[in-house]
Amino acid sequence: MARRPTIKDIARRAGVSESAVSFALNDRPGVSRDTRARIRRVAEELGWQPNSAARALSGERSGAVGLVLARPAQTLGVESFFLQLVSGIQEVLSAGRVALLFQVVDGIDAECAVYRRWWAERRVDGVLVVDPRTDDPRPELLAQLGLPAVMIGGASGTGETGGSGALSSVWADDARAMAQVVDHLYGLGHRRITHIAGLPGLAHTARRMASLRAEAEARGLDPEHVRSVVTDYSDAEGAAATRRVLAEPQPPTALVYDNDVMAVAGIAVAAELGIAVPGRISMVAWDDSALCRVTHPRLTALVRDTAGFGRLAAEELLAVLAGSPPRARESERPRLEPRESTAPPAAAY
Repeated sequence: MARRPTIKDIARRAGVSESAVSFALNDRPGVSRDTRARIRRVAEELGWQPNSAARALSGERSGAVGLVLARPAQTLGVESFFLQLVSGIQEVLSAGRVALLFQVVDGIDAECAVYRRWWAERRVDGVLVVDPRTDDPRPELLAQLGLPAVMIGGASGTGETGGSGALSSVWADDARAMAQVVDHLYGLGHRRITHIAGLPGLAHTARRMASLRAEAEARGLDPEHVRSVVTDYSDAEGAAATRRVLAEPQPPTALVYDNDVMAVAGIAVAAELGIAVPGRISMVAWDDSALCRVTHPRLTALVRDTAGFGRLAAEELLAVLAGSPPRARESERPRLEPRESTAPPAAAY
């Protein structure tokens, strides 16, 4: 295994003392300009980099930020949302030479334990927090630890709060997005709409469900015929929920899925049951992806710049680390892209 170059190696090669190397590499007075330049040139030739762990222990920044996902592992491997989100985050962090420490855990308690460990070990300078909960312990914990953070998908208007905690947030207008979907389906003539929702307890799931109810009430639709069914975001649960609602005596004429994977699974179930899309059932996917565009029929979907959402979150965290106060920033608003999976309901249904 190759040995990492040390300050002693640089001093020997440059013909100076170790203290002179330390002064030069840490931009401290005590060496001439020419000596500083020679030391830095030697350090570059040797491939020397500062020890981030040692810098963190001395009170300097670690040069890394953290991201923990408390989601079922089986859903992460097939859902494109997080891949695009992390891609955007990495684009900004890489440009600033900041590393991303990433971990997947099985629940919110385990996520909180990771934050405590990272804080105690000085592993990260701040964290990006995803999947805000309706009853969320993380903002208060992070405030107690003094660990800078940005909530991705937080509520509009103000930073997410929890007890004494207040975090910056970046958010998307889930309520308006759902209103676009309902407006599209209602305009086509649909009066029985089922929302195949994601995980219960997540703030954005609650916002989408509340928006669906509000839009249905505003149009005088029967609440028994416009409702939400929660799942874990997986293709298996999306398919199972589709199968259940299509077997009802008065099935919906339109289904709205909280991600692309469940929507594609829903199309497969409809094909298996001999139910034509969109002849007998219309389908909408929440987040557009390549899956939505290559499936037959192509899925009507909400289009948004998910990588841009990640870039915005990373930019906000860097701003927080630079001293910016907590604030809420809205990402680009999703827009509905009608495709072949939605049409007026058949007269018999």
